[in-house]
Amino acid sequence: MNGLLADLADVQAIAALDRVDGVDCALCLPATLIASAAMAAPNFWIGAQDCHHNTFGAHTGCLSATMLAEAGAVITIVGHSERRVDQHETDADIMAKALAAKSAGLRVILCVGESDEEREAGNAVGRVTGQLSASLPPEASAEWLTIAYEPIWAIGTGKIPSMADVAEMHAAIRAQLVADLGEAGQGVRILYGGSMNGDNAAELLAIDNVDGGLVGGASLTAAKFAPIVAAANALMA
Repeated sequence: MNGLLADLADVQAIAALDRVDGVDCALCLPATLIASAAMAAPNFWIGAQDCHHNTFGAHTGCLSATMLAEAGAVITIVGHSERRVDQHETDADIMAKALAAKSAGLRVILCVGESDEEREAGNAVGRVTGQLSASLPPEASAEWLTIAYEPIWAIGTGKIPSMADVAEMHAAIRAQLVADLGEAGQGVRILYGGSMNGDNAAELLAIDNVDGGLVGGASLTAAKFAPIVAAANALMA
């Protein structure tokens, strides 16, 4: 819940950042900014932060994937930890939203992650892979689906995941994708969503099965986001 029309200059600046072949970039914005941002940065991926699983109907305050696509979105997040926790969204809800988004022609970033309690109990990998398997559309493919891992326990707690923690979880997610989707699971990108910034992006992106980042606070300004794009460029160059 960040971003006003006054921030469109940063959207344009991020859209103008140099990117080498193979580096994709998107901004998933509040719904109020999607149309304006799509016009301000017409050749850049503008996305949404959520969508409803129905195409239309009596769902006051909700937005369908079709509405978001019409506004100019080309991608949407589903299953973000804050939606799962605050809005009590289930794995079945997330799968339905992903399918609705795909039907509307949107790409999808599907989020999974474990809580502090689940990690402390030693259930981190089982929780995340179970959540992934239960949320994953059976017809998913790399053409439209990306997975994002959020270590919820590291958000606002002062705890920092080690590179070994990240590597272990991303390897487990890859194995689950292959188990559920077959060889197609090898091509699905997995993003790391735990406070990636300009200081740690290069190290995180160098880890096996970390194919990008789901960036929060560091995406709010072009100045903070540029070093992350530069780190991705350096790895692909």
